[in-house]
Amino acid sequence: MGDLRVETSAKRVRAYFGGELVADATAPRLVWEVPHYPAYYLPLSSVRAELKATGETRGDGVVHDVVTPGGTASGAALTYPDSALLRDLVRFEFSAMDEWLEEDEPIYVHPRDPYKRVDVLSSSRHVRIALDGVTLAASSQPRILFETSLPPRFYLPLSDVRFDLLRPSDTQTQCPYKGTATYWSAEVNGVTHDDLVWIYRSPLPESQKIAGMACFFTEKVDLFLDGELQEKPKSPWS
Repeated sequence: MGDLRVETSAKRVRAYFGGELVADATAPRLVWEVPHYPAYYLPLSSVRAELKATGETRGDGVVHDVVTPGGTASGAALTYPDSALLRDLVRFEFSAMDEWLEEDEPIYVHPRDPYKRVDVLSSSRHVRIALDGVTLAASSQPRILFETSLPPRFYLPLSDVRFDLLRPSDTQTQCPYKGTATYWSAEVNGVTHDDLVWIYRSPLPESQKIAGMACFFTEKVDLFLDGELQEKPKSPWS
């Protein structure tokens, strides 16, 4: 797998599948396989389920089914017996498990990066959101969410948003730092712009200050901050 950044976490981490405990680790490893977030690799000694080799490989990894009395997660585990760093560890596909816990709290999407921070600050700066010359929202009481490596996000009270231009969407996304977001599309000048606005109605504890507030993709709209048009940010959603 080439050069890897590997760190031992002090958190107790448990994974469940089919109503059964798959692993219970007190010294899990955080492994940065990609630059954006880490994955958990758990000591093989912490595994409570059966790991059944499939005879397949994925890259340098040996693929295993995860077998519990409650069912089988096909191809959901990888081991790296030829890796000096990883040979005594197993990586469970995060989405293949039914539940992950850090200590006694659930985590979602992927492990949280200990070097990533989310700050939500109240502000009196005037924010106006426009699209094709039409104002979608305007507020002097935004909450600005600053998340490491991502552009600031401006969350606005729903009373400051033009709901006559918004249409509910079925889209939902999850964030390990904020929780589950639901979306609206915007209809402007007869054109529908899909999933332009999101809201966290019940965010995770560290992001409670954005609960029930609307946020626009500033990559896709015009953002005026204190009357000045801002340059569109560059991000994975640009």
